[in-house]
Amino acid sequence: MSAATSTRRWWRACAWLLLGASSLAHAQPRAWLDRDAISDTDTVTLNIETDAGAPDYAPLQADFELSGQTSSRQVQWSQGAMQSRSLYGVALSPRRSGVLTIPALQVGAARTAPLRLTVAASASAPGNATAFVEMEVDDPNPYVQQSVGVVVRLYYASQLLSGELGVDAPEGASMQRVGEDRSLVREINGRRYNLVERRYLLIPERSGPLVLRGARFNGRSAGGFFDDLFGGDGRLRANAPDRTLQVRAQPDAAPLPWLPLHDLRLRYTAAPTQGRAGEAVTVVVEAVADGATRAQFPELPPLDVGPGAQVFAEPPQYDETFNGSTPRLTLTRRYSVVPRQPGTLVIPGPRMAWWDVRGSQARTATLPDLSVAVAAGAPATAPAPTALDTTSALPGAAPTPSDAVMVAAADRRPWGWIAAAVGFAVLWLLTLVWAWRRRGTGDRGSSRAVSAAPAAGHTPSRAALRRALDHEGLDEIVALLGAMGGVHGLDAVLARLADADQRQALRDLQAARWSRDGGDAAQARQALRRAFHDRPHWQPSPAAENTDLPPLYPPG
Repeated sequence: MSAATSTRRWWRACAWLLLGASSLAHAQPRAWLDRDAISDTDTVTLNIETDAGAPDYAPLQADFELSGQTSSRQVQWSQGAMQSRSLYGVALSPRRSGVLTIPALQVGAARTAPLRLTVAASASAPGNATAFVEMEVDDPNPYVQQSVGVVVRLYYASQLLSGELGVDAPEGASMQRVGEDRSLVREINGRRYNLVERRYLLIPERSGPLVLRGARFNGRSAGGFFDDLFGGDGRLRANAPDRTLQVRAQPDAAPLPWLPLHDLRLRYTAAPTQGRAGEAVTVVVEAVADGATRAQFPELPPLDVGPGAQVFAEPPQYDETFNGSTPRLTLTRRYSVVPRQPGTLVIPGPRMAWWDVRGSQARTATLPDLSVAVAAGAPATAPAPTALDTTSALPGAAPTPSDAVMVAAADRRPWGWIAAAVGFAVLWLLTLVWAWRRRGTGDRGSSRAVSAAPAAGHTPSRAALRRALDHEGLDEIVALLGAMGGVHGLDAVLARLADADQRQALRDLQAARWSRDGGDAAQARQALRRAFHDRPHWQPSPAAENTDLPPLYPPG
Protein backbone atom coordinates (compact mmCIF):
# COMPACT_ATOMS: atom_id res chain seq x y z
CA MET A 1 0.00 0.00 0.00
CA SER A 2 1.49 3.35 -1.03
CA ALA A 3 1.87 6.33 1.30
CA ALA A 4 -0.50 8.43 -0.85
CA THR A 5 -3.24 5.79 -0.54
CA SER A 6 -2.80 5.65 3.24
CA THR A 7 -3.01 9.42 3.46
CA ARG A 8 -6.24 9.52 1.44
CA ARG A 9 -7.84 6.84 3.61
CA TRP A 10 -6.80 8.69 6.74
CA TRP A 11 -8.37 11.95 5.56
CA ARG A 12 -11.51 10.05 4.49
CA ALA A 13 -11.83 8.54 7.97
CA CYS A 14 -11.42 11.99 9.54
CA ALA A 15 -14.16 13.35 7.29
CA TRP A 16 -16.56 10.57 8.32
CA LEU A 17 -15.77 11.23 11.98
CA LEU A 18 -16.48 14.94 11.53
CA LEU A 19 -19.77 14.18 9.80
CA GLY A 20 -20.76 11.83 12.61
CA ALA A 21 -19.82 14.42 15.23
CA SER A 22 -21.86 17.12 13.46
CA SER A 23 -24.90 14.82 13.35
CA LEU A 24 -24.57 14.16 17.09
CA ALA A 25 -24.17 17.87 17.83
CA HIS A 26 -27.83 18.64 17.13
CA ALA A 27 -29.60 19.86 20.24
CA GLN A 28 -32.66 18.04 21.52
CA PRO A 29 -35.81 19.55 19.93
CA ARG A 30 -38.12 21.36 22.35
CA ALA A 31 -41.92 21.27 22.03
CA TRP A 32 -44.51 23.23 24.00
CA LEU A 33 -48.15 24.35 23.82
CA ASP A 34 -49.28 27.93 24.25
CA ARG A 35 -52.01 26.62 26.61
CA ASP A 36 -52.50 23.38 28.54
CA ALA A 37 -56.33 23.51 28.71
CA ILE A 38 -58.90 24.50 26.05
CA SER A 39 -62.50 23.71 25.09
CA ASP A 40 -63.38 21.27 22.32
CA THR A 41 -64.31 24.17 20.02
CA ASP A 42 -61.08 26.09 20.57
CA THR A 43 -57.60 25.82 19.02
CA VAL A 44 -54.15 25.52 20.56
CA THR A 45 -50.73 26.23 19.00
CA LEU A 46 -47.96 23.63 19.15
CA ASN A 47 -44.47 25.16 18.93
CA ILE A 48 -41.31 23.16 18.13
CA GLU A 49 -37.80 24.64 18.33
CA THR A 50 -35.05 22.63 16.64
CA ASP A 51 -31.92 22.79 14.52
CA ALA A 52 -32.46 19.44 12.78
CA GLY A 53 -35.13 20.11 10.14
CA ALA A 54 -38.94 20.22 9.93
CA PRO A 55 -41.04 17.99 12.22
CA ASP A 56 -43.38 15.25 11.02
CA TYR A 57 -46.96 16.25 11.96
CA ALA A 58 -48.62 13.03 10.73
CA PRO A 59 -49.16 11.45 14.22
CA LEU A 60 -51.21 14.51 15.26
CA GLN A 61 -54.02 13.87 12.78
CA ALA A 62 -55.55 11.09 14.87
CA ASP A 63 -56.89 13.51 17.52
CA PHE A 64 -56.51 16.94 15.89
CA GLU A 65 -57.25 18.92 12.77
CA LEU A 66 -54.15 20.83 11.61
CA SER A 67 -54.08 24.37 10.22
CA GLY A 68 -51.99 27.54 10.17
CA GLN A 69 -48.54 26.01 9.86
CA THR A 70 -45.72 28.56 10.26
CA SER A 71 -41.93 28.52 10.45
CA SER A 72 -39.17 31.03 11.19
CA ARG A 73 -35.40 30.86 11.55
CA GLN A 74 -33.03 32.58 13.95
CA VAL A 75 -29.24 32.77 13.60
CA GLN A 76 -27.08 33.89 16.50
CA TRP A 77 -23.44 33.87 17.60
CA SER A 78 -22.95 31.85 20.79
CA GLN A 79 -19.83 30.41 22.46
CA GLY A 80 -17.59 31.33 19.55
CA ALA A 81 -19.72 29.63 16.88
CA MET A 82 -22.69 30.46 14.65
CA GLN A 83 -25.87 28.66 15.71
CA SER A 84 -29.06 28.39 13.64
CA ARG A 85 -32.40 27.47 15.21
CA SER A 86 -35.80 27.08 13.55
CA LEU A 87 -39.19 27.59 15.19
CA TYR A 88 -42.16 25.67 13.75
CA GLY A 89 -45.79 26.25 14.73
CA VAL A 90 -49.08 24.53 13.92
CA ALA A 91 -52.65 25.22 15.10
CA LEU A 92 -54.46 22.17 16.52
CA SER A 93 -58.25 21.78 16.72
CA PRO A 94 -59.25 18.82 18.94
CA ARG A 95 -61.61 16.21 17.53
CA ARG A 96 -62.90 15.19 20.99
CA SER A 97 -62.86 16.27 24.63
CA GLY A 98 -60.90 14.76 27.51
CA VAL A 99 -57.21 14.54 28.34
CA LEU A 100 -55.40 14.21 25.01
CA THR A 101 -51.74 13.35 24.46
CA ILE A 102 -49.59 15.19 21.96
CA PRO A 103 -47.45 12.26 20.75
CA ALA A 104 -43.67 12.38 20.36
CA LEU A 105 -42.88 13.78 16.89
CA GLN A 106 -39.92 12.84 14.74
CA VAL A 107 -37.57 15.78 14.09
CA GLY A 108 -34.52 14.67 12.14
CA ALA A 109 -32.84 11.90 14.13
CA ALA A 110 -34.45 12.95 17.44
CA ARG A 111 -37.98 13.01 18.86
CA THR A 112 -39.86 15.56 20.91
CA ALA A 113 -41.23 14.82 24.37
CA PRO A 114 -44.97 13.96 24.56
CA LEU A 115 -47.32 16.63 25.93
CA ARG A 116 -50.73 16.56 27.63
CA LEU A 117 -53.69 18.75 26.72
CA THR A 118 -56.96 18.99 28.67
CA VAL A 119 -59.96 19.55 26.38
CA ALA A 120 -63.21 20.52 28.11
CA ALA A 121 -66.63 19.93 26.58
CA SER A 122 -68.24 23.05 25.12
CA ALA A 123 -71.01 24.90 26.92
CA SER A 124 -74.68 24.16 26.41
CA ALA A 125 -77.14 27.02 26.07
CA PRO A 126 -79.80 27.00 28.81
CA GLY A 127 -83.14 26.59 27.05
CA ASN A 128 -81.65 27.72 23.73
CA ALA A 129 -81.39 31.26 25.15
CA THR A 130 -80.49 34.21 22.95
CA ALA A 131 -77.79 35.27 25.44
CA PHE A 132 -76.23 33.64 28.50
CA VAL A 133 -73.15 34.15 30.70
CA GLU A 134 -70.63 31.68 32.15
CA MET A 135 -68.12 32.36 34.92
CA GLU A 136 -65.16 30.01 35.50
CA VAL A 137 -62.80 30.09 38.50
CA ASP A 138 -59.52 28.19 38.25
CA ASP A 139 -59.34 27.26 41.98
CA PRO A 140 -62.42 27.05 44.26
CA ASN A 141 -60.21 26.57 47.36
CA PRO A 142 -57.40 29.11 47.04
CA TYR A 143 -54.91 30.29 49.63
CA VAL A 144 -54.58 33.82 50.97
CA GLN A 145 -52.75 36.06 48.46
CA GLN A 146 -52.99 33.41 45.75
CA SER A 147 -53.67 34.65 42.22
CA VAL A 148 -57.03 33.21 41.14
CA GLY A 149 -57.99 33.40 37.48
CA VAL A 150 -61.63 34.23 36.69
CA VAL A 151 -62.90 33.90 33.12
CA VAL A 152 -66.26 35.38 32.10
CA ARG A 153 -67.84 34.28 28.82
CA LEU A 154 -70.78 36.02 27.17
CA TYR A 155 -72.66 34.07 24.47
CA TYR A 156 -75.16 35.90 22.28
CA ALA A 157 -76.94 34.77 19.12
CA SER A 158 -78.23 38.13 17.82
CA GLN A 159 -76.48 41.28 16.78
CA LEU A 160 -75.83 43.64 19.69
CA LEU A 161 -76.39 47.37 19.52
CA SER A 162 -75.03 48.03 23.02
CA GLY A 163 -74.23 46.15 26.19
CA GLU A 164 -72.37 46.08 29.49
CA LEU A 165 -70.59 43.04 30.95
CA GLY A 166 -69.01 43.11 34.39
CA VAL A 167 -68.25 41.46 37.74
CA ASP A 168 -68.33 43.14 41.15
CA ALA A 169 -65.24 42.78 43.33
CA PRO A 170 -66.12 40.70 46.42
CA GLU A 171 -65.55 41.91 49.95
CA GLY A 172 -62.24 40.73 51.35
CA ALA A 173 -60.44 40.43 48.01
CA SER A 174 -59.01 42.57 45.24
CA MET A 175 -60.10 42.05 41.66
CA GLN A 176 -58.92 43.59 38.41
CA ARG A 177 -59.48 43.04 34.73
CA VAL A 178 -56.44 41.83 32.79
CA GLY A 179 -55.70 41.66 29.08
CA GLU A 180 -57.99 42.32 26.16
CA ASP A 181 -61.32 40.67 25.33
CA ARG A 182 -61.30 37.71 22.96
CA SER A 183 -64.00 37.46 20.29
CA LEU A 184 -64.83 33.98 19.00
CA VAL A 185 -67.67 32.09 17.32
CA ARG A 186 -69.13 28.85 18.72
CA GLU A 187 -71.91 26.50 17.63
CA ILE A 188 -73.99 25.18 20.55
CA ASN A 189 -76.96 22.84 20.10
CA GLY A 190 -76.95 23.60 16.38
CA ARG A 191 -77.15 27.35 16.94
CA ARG A 192 -74.37 29.83 16.11
CA TYR A 193 -73.26 32.07 18.99
CA ASN A 194 -70.83 34.95 19.18
CA LEU A 195 -68.56 34.65 22.21
CA VAL A 196 -66.82 37.40 24.18
CA GLU A 197 -64.25 36.12 26.70
CA ARG A 198 -63.02 38.44 29.45
CA ARG A 199 -60.43 37.64 32.14
CA TYR A 200 -60.05 38.87 35.70
CA LEU A 201 -57.48 38.39 38.44
CA LEU A 202 -58.82 37.76 41.97
CA ILE A 203 -56.50 37.87 45.03
CA PRO A 204 -58.11 36.89 48.40
CA GLU A 205 -56.90 39.00 51.31
CA ARG A 206 -58.19 36.89 54.23
CA SER A 207 -59.15 33.29 54.90
CA GLY A 208 -62.71 32.00 55.13
CA PRO A 209 -65.71 31.92 52.77
CA LEU A 210 -65.52 34.37 49.87
CA VAL A 211 -68.73 35.03 47.90
CA LEU A 212 -68.14 36.00 44.28
CA ARG A 213 -71.25 37.45 42.68
CA GLY A 214 -72.05 36.10 39.25
CA ALA A 215 -71.13 38.10 36.18
CA ARG A 216 -74.01 40.05 34.68
CA PHE A 217 -74.84 41.37 31.22
CA ASN A 218 -77.31 44.08 30.25
CA GLY A 219 -77.65 45.01 26.60
CA ARG A 220 -79.85 45.62 23.62
CA SER A 221 -79.97 43.60 20.42
CA ALA A 222 -80.80 44.74 16.92
CA GLY A 223 -84.05 42.74 17.08
CA GLY A 224 -85.68 40.65 14.41
CA PHE A 225 -88.97 39.66 12.81
CA PHE A 226 -90.55 38.24 15.99
CA ASP A 227 -89.50 41.26 18.05
CA ASP A 228 -91.24 43.57 15.57
CA LEU A 229 -94.29 41.26 15.39
CA PHE A 230 -94.83 40.88 19.16
CA GLY A 231 -93.52 44.26 20.25
CA GLY A 232 -90.22 43.19 21.76
CA ASP A 233 -87.81 45.97 22.70
CA GLY A 234 -84.62 43.95 22.05
CA ARG A 235 -83.36 44.08 25.65
CA LEU A 236 -81.08 41.27 26.76
CA ARG A 237 -80.19 40.32 30.33
CA ALA A 238 -78.11 37.40 31.52
CA ASN A 239 -76.45 36.50 34.81
CA ALA A 240 -74.01 33.77 35.80
CA PRO A 241 -74.60 31.94 39.11
CA ASP A 242 -72.75 33.10 42.23
CA ARG A 243 -69.65 31.24 43.38
CA THR A 244 -68.46 30.72 46.96
CA LEU A 245 -64.73 30.16 47.42
CA GLN A 246 -63.23 28.64 50.55
CA VAL A 247 -60.03 30.61 51.14
CA ARG A 248 -57.32 28.78 53.10
CA ALA A 249 -54.83 30.48 55.43
CA GLN A 250 -51.09 30.49 54.82
CA PRO A 251 -49.60 27.25 56.26
CA ASP A 252 -47.07 27.49 59.04
CA ALA A 253 -44.65 25.24 57.14
CA ALA A 254 -44.76 27.39 54.00
CA PRO A 255 -41.40 28.79 52.81
CA LEU A 256 -40.76 32.52 52.75
CA PRO A 257 -41.29 34.57 50.71
CA TRP A 258 -44.86 33.21 50.43
CA LEU A 259 -45.33 32.06 46.82
CA PRO A 260 -48.51 29.97 46.24
CA LEU A 261 -48.48 28.52 42.71
CA HIS A 262 -50.01 25.76 40.61
CA ASP A 263 -46.63 24.98 39.06
CA LEU A 264 -43.11 26.42 38.72
CA ARG A 265 -40.57 25.33 36.14
CA LEU A 266 -37.00 26.57 35.65
CA ARG A 267 -34.78 25.92 32.65
CA TYR A 268 -31.63 27.19 30.96
CA THR A 269 -32.12 28.70 27.52
CA ALA A 270 -28.38 29.38 27.25
CA ALA A 271 -25.83 27.33 29.22
CA PRO A 272 -22.15 27.74 28.28
CA THR A 273 -19.60 24.95 28.67
CA GLN A 274 -16.43 26.78 27.56
CA GLY A 275 -15.01 30.25 28.01
CA ARG A 276 -11.87 32.38 28.30
CA ALA A 277 -10.54 34.32 31.23
CA GLY A 278 -11.55 37.98 31.01
CA GLU A 279 -14.28 37.32 28.40
CA ALA A 280 -17.99 37.15 29.26
CA VAL A 281 -20.11 34.02 28.80
CA THR A 282 -23.90 34.24 28.76
CA VAL A 283 -26.28 32.31 31.00
CA VAL A 284 -30.03 32.72 30.40
CA VAL A 285 -32.58 31.38 32.90
CA GLU A 286 -36.31 31.10 32.21
CA ALA A 287 -38.99 30.64 34.89
CA VAL A 288 -42.59 29.67 34.03
CA ALA A 289 -45.00 30.13 36.96
CA ASP A 290 -48.65 29.04 36.73
CA GLY A 291 -50.80 31.05 39.14
CA ALA A 292 -48.61 34.16 39.54
CA THR A 293 -48.44 37.72 38.28
CA ARG A 294 -45.48 40.01 37.81
CA ALA A 295 -46.31 41.95 40.97
CA GLN A 296 -46.31 38.77 43.10
CA PHE A 297 -43.34 36.92 41.68
CA PRO A 298 -39.94 37.63 43.28
CA GLU A 299 -36.80 38.17 41.25
CA LEU A 300 -34.74 35.18 40.22
CA PRO A 301 -31.91 34.58 42.70
CA PRO A 302 -28.47 35.88 41.62
CA LEU A 303 -25.78 33.53 40.37
CA ASP A 304 -23.36 33.05 43.27
CA VAL A 305 -20.07 32.21 41.52
CA GLY A 306 -17.77 33.34 44.34
CA PRO A 307 -14.48 35.20 43.82
CA GLY A 308 -13.64 33.27 40.66
CA ALA A 309 -15.80 35.43 38.37
CA GLN A 310 -17.91 38.57 38.09
CA VAL A 311 -21.63 38.43 37.30
CA PHE A 312 -23.58 41.19 35.55
CA ALA A 313 -27.37 40.62 35.50
CA GLU A 314 -29.63 42.34 32.98
CA PRO A 315 -33.16 43.47 33.92
CA PRO A 316 -35.64 40.56 33.66
CA GLN A 317 -38.15 40.28 30.82
CA TYR A 318 -41.78 39.43 31.72
CA ASP A 319 -44.61 37.91 29.69
CA GLU A 320 -48.04 37.56 31.34
CA THR A 321 -50.62 35.26 29.71
CA PHE A 322 -53.35 32.80 30.70
CA ASN A 323 -53.14 29.01 30.59
CA GLY A 324 -56.82 28.21 30.27
CA SER A 325 -58.31 30.13 33.19
CA THR A 326 -55.05 30.23 35.21
CA PRO A 327 -52.68 33.20 34.99
CA ARG A 328 -49.21 32.32 33.74
CA LEU A 329 -46.01 34.36 34.11
CA THR A 330 -42.89 33.73 32.02
CA LEU A 331 -39.77 35.46 33.32
CA THR A 332 -36.46 35.47 31.45
CA ARG A 333 -33.19 36.87 32.80
CA ARG A 334 -29.78 37.07 31.15
CA TYR A 335 -26.52 36.93 33.12
CA SER A 336 -23.03 37.83 31.80
CA VAL A 337 -20.36 35.90 33.71
CA VAL A 338 -16.72 37.03 33.36
CA PRO A 339 -14.19 34.44 34.64
CA ARG A 340 -11.14 35.93 36.38
CA GLN A 341 -8.68 33.08 35.80
CA PRO A 342 -8.33 29.85 33.77
CA GLY A 343 -9.53 26.57 35.16
CA THR A 344 -12.95 25.08 35.89
CA LEU A 345 -15.66 27.56 36.91
CA VAL A 346 -18.71 26.09 38.64
CA ILE A 347 -21.86 28.20 38.39
CA PRO A 348 -24.39 27.02 41.01
CA GLY A 349 -27.87 26.43 39.61
CA PRO A 350 -30.62 28.77 40.90
CA ARG A 351 -33.15 27.50 43.43
CA MET A 352 -36.63 28.86 44.22
CA ALA A 353 -38.91 27.67 47.04
CA TRP A 354 -42.69 27.76 46.43
CA TRP A 355 -45.95 26.31 47.76
CA ASP A 356 -47.86 23.77 45.67
CA VAL A 357 -51.54 24.76 46.02
CA ARG A 358 -52.72 21.46 44.49
CA GLY A 359 -50.57 19.15 46.59
CA SER A 360 -50.63 21.42 49.67
CA GLN A 361 -46.90 21.04 50.24
CA ALA A 362 -43.66 22.99 49.95
CA ARG A 363 -41.55 22.44 46.86
CA THR A 364 -38.28 23.76 45.45
CA ALA A 365 -37.57 24.38 41.78
CA THR A 366 -33.88 23.83 40.99
CA LEU A 367 -31.49 23.81 38.06
CA PRO A 368 -28.25 21.80 37.89
CA ASP A 369 -24.87 23.45 38.37
CA LEU A 370 -23.00 24.55 35.26
CA SER A 371 -19.34 23.61 34.79
CA VAL A 372 -17.44 25.96 32.45
CA ALA A 373 -13.95 25.06 31.19
CA VAL A 374 -12.12 28.42 31.23
CA ALA A 375 -9.06 28.80 29.00
CA ALA A 376 -6.37 31.43 29.44
CA GLY A 377 -7.27 34.79 27.99
CA ALA A 378 -5.28 36.66 25.34
CA PRO A 379 -2.24 38.43 26.89
CA ALA A 380 -2.65 42.15 27.23
CA THR A 381 0.24 44.56 26.58
CA ALA A 382 0.56 47.02 29.45
CA PRO A 383 2.16 50.46 28.81
CA ALA A 384 5.60 51.00 30.26
CA PRO A 385 5.54 52.92 33.56
CA THR A 386 6.51 56.59 33.37
CA ALA A 387 9.39 57.66 35.58
CA LEU A 388 8.47 60.44 37.99
CA ASP A 389 10.90 63.00 39.42
CA THR A 390 10.33 62.86 43.18
CA THR A 391 13.51 64.60 44.34
CA SER A 392 13.50 67.97 42.60
CA ALA A 393 10.74 69.29 44.85
CA LEU A 394 12.54 68.32 48.07
CA PRO A 395 14.20 71.17 49.99
CA GLY A 396 17.97 71.31 49.68
CA ALA A 397 18.13 69.00 46.68
CA ALA A 398 21.02 70.03 44.44
CA PRO A 399 20.65 69.67 40.68
CA THR A 400 22.64 66.84 39.13
CA PRO A 401 24.39 67.01 35.73
CA SER A 402 21.56 65.03 34.21
CA ASP A 403 19.09 67.58 35.57
CA ALA A 404 21.07 70.35 33.89
CA VAL A 405 20.90 68.53 30.56
CA MET A 406 17.12 68.11 30.93
CA VAL A 407 16.66 71.81 31.70
CA ALA A 408 18.78 72.78 28.72
CA ALA A 409 16.76 70.51 26.49
CA ALA A 410 13.52 72.02 27.81
CA ASP A 411 14.80 75.53 27.05
CA ARG A 412 15.32 74.72 23.38
CA ARG A 413 12.44 75.87 21.18
CA PRO A 414 11.04 73.50 18.47
CA TRP A 415 11.77 75.97 15.71
CA GLY A 416 11.22 73.38 12.99
CA TRP A 417 7.65 72.65 14.09
CA ILE A 418 6.93 76.34 14.53
CA ALA A 419 8.09 77.06 10.97
CA ALA A 420 5.96 74.24 9.60
CA ALA A 421 2.86 75.53 11.44
CA VAL A 422 3.42 79.04 10.08
CA GLY A 423 3.83 77.67 6.56
CA PHE A 424 0.56 75.71 6.75
CA ALA A 425 -1.25 78.82 8.01
CA VAL A 426 0.06 80.91 5.07
CA LEU A 427 -1.01 78.22 2.58
CA TRP A 428 -4.50 78.11 4.15
CA LEU A 429 -4.86 81.90 3.81
CA LEU A 430 -3.72 81.74 0.18
CA THR A 431 -6.32 79.03 -0.49
CA LEU A 432 -9.10 81.22 0.95
CA VAL A 433 -8.01 84.18 -1.20
CA TRP A 434 -7.89 81.99 -4.31
CA ALA A 435 -11.37 80.60 -3.61
CA TRP A 436 -12.78 84.10 -3.09
CA ARG A 437 -11.31 85.36 -6.35
CA ARG A 438 -12.59 82.29 -8.24
CA ARG A 439 -16.10 82.79 -6.87
CA GLY A 440 -16.01 86.47 -7.75
CA THR A 441 -15.02 85.88 -11.38
CA GLY A 442 -17.55 83.08 -11.89
CA ASP A 443 -21.08 83.33 -13.16
CA ARG A 444 -22.97 84.92 -10.24
CA GLY A 445 -26.33 84.51 -11.95
CA SER A 446 -26.23 80.74 -12.13
CA SER A 447 -26.90 78.32 -9.32
CA ARG A 448 -26.19 74.63 -9.18
CA ALA A 449 -28.06 71.99 -7.24
CA VAL A 450 -25.66 69.40 -5.97
CA SER A 451 -27.13 66.04 -5.03
CA ALA A 452 -25.30 63.23 -3.33
CA ALA A 453 -24.74 60.17 -5.42
CA PRO A 454 -26.46 57.10 -4.14
CA ALA A 455 -24.31 54.80 -2.11
CA ALA A 456 -23.00 51.87 -4.02
CA GLY A 457 -24.73 48.66 -3.03
CA HIS A 458 -27.12 45.99 -4.15
CA THR A 459 -30.85 46.74 -3.83
CA PRO A 460 -33.04 43.63 -3.65
CA SER A 461 -35.50 43.15 -6.51
CA ARG A 462 -39.28 42.80 -6.32
CA ALA A 463 -38.92 39.12 -7.19
CA ALA A 464 -36.75 38.66 -4.10
CA LEU A 465 -39.41 40.44 -2.04
CA ARG A 466 -42.16 38.15 -3.40
CA ARG A 467 -40.09 35.05 -2.56
CA ALA A 468 -39.52 36.33 0.98
CA LEU A 469 -43.24 37.05 1.45
CA ASP A 470 -44.06 33.48 0.35
CA HIS A 471 -41.40 31.46 2.15
CA GLU A 472 -39.37 33.47 4.68
CA GLY A 473 -40.07 34.55 8.26
CA LEU A 474 -40.71 38.04 9.66
CA ASP A 475 -37.00 38.69 10.38
CA GLU A 476 -35.96 37.94 6.79
CA ILE A 477 -38.81 40.06 5.35
CA VAL A 478 -37.91 43.03 7.56
CA ALA A 479 -34.21 42.71 6.64
CA LEU A 480 -35.05 42.67 2.91
CA LEU A 481 -37.39 45.67 3.21
CA GLY A 482 -34.73 47.51 5.19
CA ALA A 483 -32.21 46.88 2.39
CA MET A 484 -34.69 48.22 -0.16
CA GLY A 485 -35.47 51.31 1.92
CA GLY A 486 -31.98 51.99 3.20
CA VAL A 487 -32.89 51.48 6.86
CA HIS A 488 -32.36 48.81 9.53
CA GLY A 489 -34.87 47.20 11.89
CA LEU A 490 -38.67 46.89 12.04
CA ASP A 491 -39.25 50.28 13.65
CA ALA A 492 -37.17 52.05 11.02
CA VAL A 493 -38.99 50.21 8.19
CA LEU A 494 -42.39 51.21 9.66
CA ALA A 495 -41.27 54.84 9.89
CA ARG A 496 -39.97 54.78 6.30
CA LEU A 497 -43.13 53.28 4.75
CA ALA A 498 -45.72 55.76 3.50
CA ASP A 499 -48.58 53.26 3.00
CA ALA A 500 -50.68 52.75 6.17
CA ASP A 501 -51.90 49.32 4.94
CA GLN A 502 -48.33 48.11 4.52
CA ARG A 503 -47.39 49.30 8.00
CA GLN A 504 -50.43 47.63 9.55
CA ALA A 505 -49.75 44.36 7.69
CA LEU A 506 -46.24 44.20 9.17
CA ARG A 507 -47.61 44.90 12.67
CA ASP A 508 -50.27 42.18 12.25
CA LEU A 509 -47.67 39.59 11.20
CA GLN A 510 -45.51 40.51 14.18
CA ALA A 511 -48.49 40.20 16.54
CA ALA A 512 -49.52 36.83 15.05
CA ARG A 513 -45.96 35.56 15.36
CA TRP A 514 -45.76 36.10 19.12
CA SER A 515 -49.45 35.82 19.97
CA ARG A 516 -50.47 33.06 22.38
CA ASP A 517 -54.20 33.66 22.12
CA GLY A 518 -54.83 32.03 18.78
CA GLY A 519 -53.48 34.64 16.38
CA ASP A 520 -53.81 33.48 12.72
CA ALA A 521 -50.31 33.76 11.23
CA ALA A 522 -51.44 32.40 7.83
CA GLN A 523 -54.11 35.09 7.50
CA ALA A 524 -51.59 37.77 8.54
CA ARG A 525 -49.12 36.56 5.89
CA GLN A 526 -51.83 36.70 3.20
CA ALA A 527 -52.64 40.27 4.23
CA LEU A 528 -48.94 41.11 3.99
CA ARG A 529 -48.75 39.70 0.45
CA ARG A 530 -51.75 41.80 -0.61
CA ALA A 531 -50.29 44.96 0.91
CA PHE A 532 -46.91 44.53 -0.88
CA HIS A 533 -48.25 43.01 -4.12
CA ASP A 534 -46.72 45.77 -6.28
CA ARG A 535 -43.84 47.29 -4.28
CA PRO A 536 -43.10 49.09 -1.00
CA HIS A 537 -44.31 52.68 -0.90
CA TRP A 538 -41.64 54.78 0.80
CA GLN A 539 -41.75 58.24 2.29
CA PRO A 540 -40.13 60.84 -0.01
CA SER A 541 -36.55 61.66 0.97
CA PRO A 542 -36.06 65.23 2.24
CA ALA A 543 -34.50 67.53 -0.37
CA ALA A 544 -31.04 68.89 0.32
CA GLU A 545 -31.15 72.48 1.58
CA ASN A 546 -29.25 75.12 -0.47
CA THR A 547 -27.58 77.56 1.97
CA ASP A 548 -25.80 79.64 -0.73
CA LEU A 549 -22.54 79.30 1.27
CA PRO A 550 -19.22 78.68 -0.52
CA PRO A 551 -17.86 75.17 -0.17
CA LEU A 552 -15.15 74.63 2.40
CA TYR A 553 -12.98 72.83 -0.18
CA PRO A 554 -13.81 74.26 -3.64
CA PRO A 555 -13.36 72.06 -6.69
CA GLY A 556 -10.06 72.32 -8.58
